[in-house]
Amino acid sequence: MFLVSRAILSSCLVIVSLSSYSVSLSKSGGNADAIVWHLSAIGRLPLFTLTTNSDTIKSKPDLYYECKLASIGSHSPIDFDYNLNVKRYIDIYTLERRDQVSKMIGLSEMYFPIFDEIFAKYQLPLELKYLAVVESALNPLAVSKSGAVGLWQFKINTAKMFNLEVNNFVDERMDPIKSTEAAAQYLDYLFRTFKDWHLALAAYNVGPGPIRNAIERANGERNFWKLYPLLPESAQNYVPAFIAATYVMNSYAEHGISATPLKITFSKTDTVLVQKPLDLTLVAEALDVDLELIRFLNPTYRYDYIPESNSLQALRLPTDKTGLFIKKSKQLYNSTQKPNSISRSLADSAQVRFSYTVQNGDSLHKLAMQFGCTLADIYRWNPGIDSTLTVGQNLIFWISKSNAEKYNIKQ
Repeated sequence: MFLVSRAILSSCLVIVSLSSYSVSLSKSGGNADAIVWHLSAIGRLPLFTLTTNSDTIKSKPDLYYECKLASIGSHSPIDFDYNLNVKRYIDIYTLERRDQVSKMIGLSEMYFPIFDEIFAKYQLPLELKYLAVVESALNPLAVSKSGAVGLWQFKINTAKMFNLEVNNFVDERMDPIKSTEAAAQYLDYLFRTFKDWHLALAAYNVGPGPIRNAIERANGERNFWKLYPLLPESAQNYVPAFIAATYVMNSYAEHGISATPLKITFSKTDTVLVQKPLDLTLVAEALDVDLELIRFLNPTYRYDYIPESNSLQALRLPTDKTGLFIKKSKQLYNSTQKPNSISRSLADSAQVRFSYTVQNGDSLHKLAMQFGCTLADIYRWNPGIDSTLTVGQNLIFWISKSNAEKYNIKQ
């Protein structure tokens, strides 16, 4: 482990002038898999303008990273230590996944203003916004292999603790504002529980129980790095990943990485209040706006539909389209019909929909392989399900026509 000292801080001006050198990458494990999963997913978001980074890929000396992180830590209540575990994740971001980091930088212009405002309201360190880089790669549509959803990756039981609504048509885990409020409340609770930000972050990943158990086995030790061998692997890797994400989002330019601009920025959007059920496909058509953009700006609404509600619902649109929406809203309300099944837009038209009853020995992985789909597909087709299945539970699947014939399933 590399220890940060005042001497490192005082040598910053010298270190930043050092030339870079190339390094070979070691294979990353544990939480790296989850990070790469979400990094890969943001590459499929259809909201970026094209850009390229042709700079030679280089790494930096260890002392350079120490200096940079010490500088960040000097302005934060969170300690930003540097060691080989942190370096492994810096390499993932700056060497292996540069294109995805470029997209995250673009996405940060959409979400970091929201995060900063909410964390400041709760008097929490603003650096906590970088936790969403680790959690979801800043993709509000992110669905993990374990069924966690949204920017802050809440599972359904945790979402209920913070009154995030999840039903057939709405999933507030994907709401950037409401989910960030929930994340702030949870992080505040975890810090008050452990009185240490590293432990609070680890607990955000695995829950408070494993952290308490590690402290107990270590006779009350509360230093994360000393507890490290006693923690679950995902918690071991979570804090280094957070430290690396913080470094990268502050120093990407020094690695030759630039932002991939979004086609629209947060400042060029506004919200309108929706009074009645609304079909978002009709909105996209009436306003001449790409439906994918409407979905991205409003990830809370499943199946392109805003349902009946006791309160007004917010719909985010490009600012220059809000006036047109208000003008056409009455017509749009009158034309809206409630979906009575999964929208065909969410499933391949060449596929067959069927209901499957969970049997003894079934798991999501097994069913995904059996029916030729992915875990993300299953979670998308079955809003609100958890990763643990129960015998007799009904799930919706869309499968190819050839598989439908194989299993004697008719449309």
